[in-house]
Amino acid sequence: MKDINQPIPPSIIRHLEKRKSTNGYRTLQQMGHLIDFSSNDYLGLARNKELSQYLQEQHGLKDPLLGGTGSRLISGNHIAYDECESYLEGVFDSEKVLLYNSGYAASQGVVSCIPQRGDTIIYDQFAHVCLKEGAWLSKATSLPFMHNDLNDLERKLEKATGEKYVVTETIFSMDGDVAPIEEIITICEQHKARLIVDEAHSTGLYGKDGGGMLVDKGLHAHVLARIYTFGKGMGMHGAAVAGDTKVIDYLINFSRTFIYTTSLPSQSIRFIKGAFAFLRNHIELQQQLAERITLFRKLYNDSISVTAVQPILISGNDQARETALLLQDKGLDVRAILSPTVKAGEERLRVSLHVHNTAEEIKELVDALLSIA
Repeated sequence: MKDINQPIPPSIIRHLEKRKSTNGYRTLQQMGHLIDFSSNDYLGLARNKELSQYLQEQHGLKDPLLGGTGSRLISGNHIAYDECESYLEGVFDSEKVLLYNSGYAASQGVVSCIPQRGDTIIYDQFAHVCLKEGAWLSKATSLPFMHNDLNDLERKLEKATGEKYVVTETIFSMDGDVAPIEEIITICEQHKARLIVDEAHSTGLYGKDGGGMLVDKGLHAHVLARIYTFGKGMGMHGAAVAGDTKVIDYLINFSRTFIYTTSLPSQSIRFIKGAFAFLRNHIELQQQLAERITLFRKLYNDSISVTAVQPILISGNDQARETALLLQDKGLDVRAILSPTVKAGEERLRVSLHVHNTAEEIKELVDALLSIA
């Protein structure tokens, strides 16, 4: 049967043409032949042959089901979930852990359902869009505070009504900068506000067994809900929320992105547990990544980040895209981040550093950056 030829709404055409006119038009690309300076596979676990062999030997064909079969509240709550969540409770030093299908779903699901009508959510203006959407979807009042600005956060908290919730990240994905989390915790406690923190870009990279920056700093007990993503440093897929038993029970009952989603297949869940077990026995990967970051910062004096995410600010979509293409022509997979993903005038190259980047590759990248600056 032929597709019904439905007329395309004019708004779709208009928006696409506008995006093209600003050189912000997005397309899907394959860059597997280039040296990776763009992925979030910071520890190289997604391509680690030893881990792959371990997962296949231990978990590859353990379960006959290929799919989740339904939501976890119906048919999808396989035993692998219980085993993985129990294991992660130790990794994250948490009373309870709840697995989600993705970091996007976990962040949106937590922020959208915990605050109630009459409450106030105050989120960092540079927080990931999934956290912002969670705030916008909630029945609470939501407003941003200036990025990592403690004075602005205090001003907003002083005017907040109802229960107060502060939402931030430990490491921000576009600038690679770190939240002043100790100070934020102090301010939240002074104003009786509850804190929700997304650990997406620190999961696996910090802390004993890869428990993230909050665990590494011993600050996790001060946070109402912590969100961990496994599609970045852990090289897998899925996410989890760590918190008090009552918080997790509440999410099971009221978080729509958990309730109305078919569960991940049990093989994926076993792979998550296996990746953390592998990292526990190869925790030196954290130090190896730290050494790559130190080398890049030493060679590239304009480095403004102490993390694996290194922004190279290049104003303008045209210039940022052209610079990325020049680097790709040199065999370096560096991507441009364009407006409206970032604010106009703050376009940049987003360089990601990894364990699998050799010293020679990092030097090659820095030389290329300096030659085209």
